[in-house]
Amino acid sequence: MSGLDGKIVAITGASSGIGAATATELAARGAAVVLGARRTDRLEELVARIREKGGRAEMLAVDVTRRADLVDLVELAVDRFGRLDVLVSNAGIARTAPVASLDLDDWDAMIDVNVRGVLHGIAAALPVFRSQGRGHFVTTISTSGLKIVPSQAVYAGTKNAVRTLLEALRQESTDGVLRTTSVSPGFVRTELVDYVEDPEQREQIQQRMAELGISPDAVARAIAFAIEQPDDVEIGDITIRPTRQN
Repeated sequence: MSGLDGKIVAITGASSGIGAATATELAARGAAVVLGARRTDRLEELVARIREKGGRAEMLAVDVTRRADLVDLVELAVDRFGRLDVLVSNAGIARTAPVASLDLDDWDAMIDVNVRGVLHGIAAALPVFRSQGRGHFVTTISTSGLKIVPSQAVYAGTKNAVRTLLEALRQESTDGVLRTTSVSPGFVRTELVDYVEDPEQREQIQQRMAELGISPDAVARAIAFAIEQPDDVEIGDITIRPTRQN
């Protein structure tokens, strides 16, 4: 029996990429997954595939920039399955440009999704975790926060803000109730860079991702590993990247 069997896991950004792969992996190992994303058509397809294979899955339209949506996602998990064991905060966006470009709208969007979105999830799930006496925050960050490069200053800044937040939360929560895990993927074959506005830069990143990128399934397995540990074991940080990535 898997250590994930019977776990109740909510996942944001679940309609594609790492989120969808994580939902599929966890459901296959016996977890019940509650999936949130803006693209409900993709969520419906994913839920149908999981159920066809005998898994348990629910879905909800979720925009992580809206606090109420995260409250609704947590409540759906509790109402449907009686509790919530894990919140995987995976929703994120990447916009790349030099700081001097002053793309304030992109800065705001990354702060809203990558930082406030995570905070909204913590605010929604933390009271439930405390009342249950246990809970686990798993958050997708990025190797962009570990190796700073030009054109990713604000994106990396949002990811490192979340890294700092989770470490502080960990230090505030050493009573055995909460676990936190930060997952920093490198080049992964997802749609994350498809929305880079500069066509030349987008093509370069997409080509590099196609050449080097690993499957989202690899990240999903790493997330599963962290979740399936006994309650007294915390996998605090995971960095997962292609072996050929600098």
